[in-house]
Amino acid sequence: MMMIKAILGRKLRMTQMFREDGRRIPLTAIQVGPCPIVQLKSEAKEGYNALQIGFLPVKEKRVTRPRKGHFEKAGVSPMRVLKEVRVPSLEGFQVGQAIDVSGFTEGDRVDITGTSKGLGFQGGVRRHNWGGGRATHGSMFHRAIGAVGPGTGLSRVVKGKNLPGHMGHERVTVQNMEVIKVDQKNGLLYVRGGIPGPNGGFVFIKETTKNLPR
Repeated sequence: MMMIKAILGRKLRMTQMFREDGRRIPLTAIQVGPCPIVQLKSEAKEGYNALQIGFLPVKEKRVTRPRKGHFEKAGVSPMRVLKEVRVPSLEGFQVGQAIDVSGFTEGDRVDITGTSKGLGFQGGVRRHNWGGGRATHGSMFHRAIGAVGPGTGLSRVVKGKNLPGHMGHERVTVQNMEVIKVDQKNGLLYVRGGIPGPNGGFVFIKETTKNLPR
């Protein structure tokens, strides 16, 4: 059976472990798979080879009729999340085949994509690291916006100006993370360091596109 180093998962929590020399390593525990293959996309039909995988079973009443028919055609129970994974060839893959954590080994380098924590509306000091105004008594200008555009010439705010606004809840990818431990029995993956998103957030893990020392 062909295996790929790409899978969907859910961030559980941060933890730690100690090595034999006493060094502490910060870890993130991720619940991954199993991810059944819902659809095969071929180069002849779609123009590229890819697997559509699903994650986290969901009740039938929570999916739309078109998506319900999509799962029924594949013979797979409805899944909450769907994701395409490009592959060089479809040989060895079939619809209904489950992809699990066994495709990963300790020492692998992976890229992890998730949605960062939403922080709501934030001021420029926090959002863009503005320096702020004088903090002395009576200045009346501490964290205010101040002038945002030239008063002559353009007489308007230049496009792309850093201003207060919505912060967070963005697609973020952390590259070249090290897999420290693989728990095949419980379907857990432990990676070194932090990953995007809150506990319970969905993440996509795949073999890194970079090979940088870290």
